[in-house]
Amino acid sequence: SHTLSSTLIQQSKLLNRDLLSCLLAPMAINNFWIFSLTFQLLLLLHVSSESSLITDDASRRPTKFLEYAKSPEVFDWMVGIRRKLHENPELGFEEFETSTLIRSELDLMGVKYKYPVAVTGVVGYVGTGEPPFVALRADMDALPMQEDVEWEHKSKVPGKMHACGHDGHVAMLLGAAKILKEHHQDLQGTVVLIFQPAEEVFAGAKKMIEAGALKHVEAIFGIHLTNQVPLGKTASRAGSLLAGSGFFEAVITGKGGHAAIPHHTIDPVIAASSVVLSLQHLVSRETDPLDSKVVTVSKLHGGNAFNVIPDSITIGGTLRAFSGFSQLQERIKEVITKQATVNRCNASVNLKPNGKEPVPPTVNNMNLYKQFKNLVRDLLGEDSFVEVSPIMGGEDFSYFAEAIPGHFSFLGMQDETKRYASPHSSLYTVNEDALPYGAAIHASMAVRYLEDKASKGSDSPKDEL
Repeated sequence: SHTLSSTLIQQSKLLNRDLLSCLLAPMAINNFWIFSLTFQLLLLLHVSSESSLITDDASRRPTKFLEYAKSPEVFDWMVGIRRKLHENPELGFEEFETSTLIRSELDLMGVKYKYPVAVTGVVGYVGTGEPPFVALRADMDALPMQEDVEWEHKSKVPGKMHACGHDGHVAMLLGAAKILKEHHQDLQGTVVLIFQPAEEVFAGAKKMIEAGALKHVEAIFGIHLTNQVPLGKTASRAGSLLAGSGFFEAVITGKGGHAAIPHHTIDPVIAASSVVLSLQHLVSRETDPLDSKVVTVSKLHGGNAFNVIPDSITIGGTLRAFSGFSQLQERIKEVITKQATVNRCNASVNLKPNGKEPVPPTVNNMNLYKQFKNLVRDLLGEDSFVEVSPIMGGEDFSYFAEAIPGHFSFLGMQDETKRYASPHSSLYTVNEDALPYGAAIHASMAVRYLEDKASKGSDSPKDEL
């Protein structure tokens, strides 16, 4: 359109010059100006029409992506991937077969990738290979629990289950990769596809960052399936979306003995009871009522007889906070050790029990939030976006959003015909009709971000992938 417009403008200038040299009479000059103005008006209408066609095509792109993702061929392919993964769940940093499937699909698409990244992670690249760079992330690990859903594609691995939708997340990101590869000519930069291990326990996002997964990346988007939002709708918010999440475990040691002569013992049960009650004061008496925090003791073990005071008691639980997370961790440790001392016991506290890494709060970047909100409304309609309240659950996507601007959102899958169980339930299932929405949102968000960055310029250096 730009070339055509320039040619027409040049021809207009030449025509004006020739007519001026030939037409000398006043009437001829008047006729010339009428002709010239008419010609230039037609030229402007033509250019405007061409520009409108380009704008309309760009604005319809998200809808085309969704139509493509919903096509029987692509939809059935995503469902097939999700079911294969569901049948063969793998825990954190054990996702070797999962990453093999992902790499096989990327190979078939002709998408370049790096492997291994953080043991089992895969990082793919679609686009020009040059700045700007934007990332899309999917987690891929399962949970250590037995599936109680009886269906054709039930987990084949005893004690392991995809009970948080990560199988669906992988299928959606592979769907986005297929869309982006099919429309690579629309990419004004590079989309980085991050298939991340170990979200559930071991903070795989942190390990991915340490391994260089975010090299040159300027922004990152993540999507999580939810049964709390209707199918075809999304939910998010600017700022704090998910709380920082951590765990604690403590062993309180005293001196055991016969329950009939407690004065000959140092009772760790009494000490543990004081600890549990005192921990509740961290929220009820030390936290601003407008600043939500949670401290929950969910495990208490010790003793195996009715008439014997044990030598030790083990307690454990979780903490959640949107602010002051590290300070809350320190107060938990202090309360446990000092309450144990008051009761003549000793206590050791572990803030990473069984290697469980704490994760910081997930905070959405304001500009990315606005882009996402506008995009899903363009794609799915004005009522497709739900402003969600902060959630006390945790997600290690927070590490990505700490390192660079990030945006995390929820994709609805609840419909009127079936109730879907909450994550981490043995009855959890995925509404597979949501997969095309996730793939299209991923792809559309990446394209729109790159277009916006290209129009403003990017500071990312050029380098080999």
